[in-house]
Amino acid sequence: MLNDGSSKAKRVWCLVLMSVFFQGLMDDSDRDKILEGLSEIERLIENGEFKWRADREDVHMNIEAALTDMIGEPAKKLHTARSRNDQVQTDFRLWCRDAIDRIIPYIAHLQVALVTLALKNEGLIVPGYTHMQRAQPVLLQHHLLAYVEQLERDIGRLVDCRARLNFCPLGACALAGTGLPIDRFMTADKLGFSAPMRNSIDAVSDRDFVMEFLSANSIIAVHLSRLGEEWVLWASEEFGFITPSDSVSTGSSIMPQKKNPDPMELVRGKSARVIGDLVTLLTLCKGLPPSYNRDLQEDKEPVFDSVKTIVGMLEVSAEFAHNITYNKERIYRALPAGHLDATTLADYLVKKGVPFRTSHDIVGRSVAFCVSQNSQLKDLSLDELRSISPVFDKDVYEYLGVENAIKNFCSYGSTGLECVASQVDYWVRKLNIERI
Repeated sequence: MLNDGSSKAKRVWCLVLMSVFFQGLMDDSDRDKILEGLSEIERLIENGEFKWRADREDVHMNIEAALTDMIGEPAKKLHTARSRNDQVQTDFRLWCRDAIDRIIPYIAHLQVALVTLALKNEGLIVPGYTHMQRAQPVLLQHHLLAYVEQLERDIGRLVDCRARLNFCPLGACALAGTGLPIDRFMTADKLGFSAPMRNSIDAVSDRDFVMEFLSANSIIAVHLSRLGEEWVLWASEEFGFITPSDSVSTGSSIMPQKKNPDPMELVRGKSARVIGDLVTLLTLCKGLPPSYNRDLQEDKEPVFDSVKTIVGMLEVSAEFAHNITYNKERIYRALPAGHLDATTLADYLVKKGVPFRTSHDIVGRSVAFCVSQNSQLKDLSLDELRSISPVFDKDVYEYLGVENAIKNFCSYGSTGLECVASQVDYWVRKLNIERI
């Protein structure tokens, strides 16, 4: 982190020097000596040879003092039209911008892992849940793509955040700007910013770009935690829907039979840390008056921690996705419980002209009859169904059973066969995945 920060500081210094030079505030000789000195200091830092001194307060003062020792009087011009207030903000925005660019590919990698997992399980039906109770049948592909969609919005939030933070504070100086004729548009452009920030006080006060970044990271962490919770549950004996490979499982120090999905438990736990980083920053900034306050010395650590943690969570989640197997026989044995085709049966009655609330009541009584007989809706005879409602006809069996229920979904975005196939095709093309 330190090397990265000092490298960004050097870029900022060099551009300030060029701006000052172009305005005739520095001659060729002094400019060249300063640039050469900064390059040598950068080399020393990268090689671990730079002597950091605690009595020099921070990175900037260490570098400026070392430059003065190295080249003498010209180094005193380094601080022209610059304050640590605007430089730190500029460095911080550059760092966050690079961090966003680093996180997005990790999200895309997890998306690829999930779509690949979906491709391996084409046609597999799983129970869908609401309130953690059996609800309706869904295709596993549809279920996995729900997470892919969430991750896509996570990418969108990071892209939006990057666009909003991509304005340059450099030249705002301490808070009021400068009386020296610097070119803020040139320095903003050379550093890849969209434009200089319009208000110099806002430029050195603002930390909402960091709050937004950590908020986006926190939402990513929550999505990953929910995915982790599902896989931990589904790996349990009570569900048995997935089996993680040995490479992503751990044992117990005392119980020899254990095979724990530890990686996703850690992902679930790490989400609290990322959320905590956001809360730390929000709490830090909540009572600060405008312009720079030394409290803001504490704004970097939660950001560094959030980025490091979220990258690790994404890496682990993708690796886990590549190393799990869905237990098809166990899942199929689990499908009959819960009368998952009940809502499809209600839709059948609606198509026959029965008001939905009435059809809801009819199907409720049909399910109650099944419970009393320890049977499934698809096992009821036509006479038994007609004893509940005369609307039932022999075509009702085209709606009963989880396979038929899936076939009857047709709305856009639903778990119907054609709808899901279209969703899979979209993500295969978007993520440039080769079909197996």
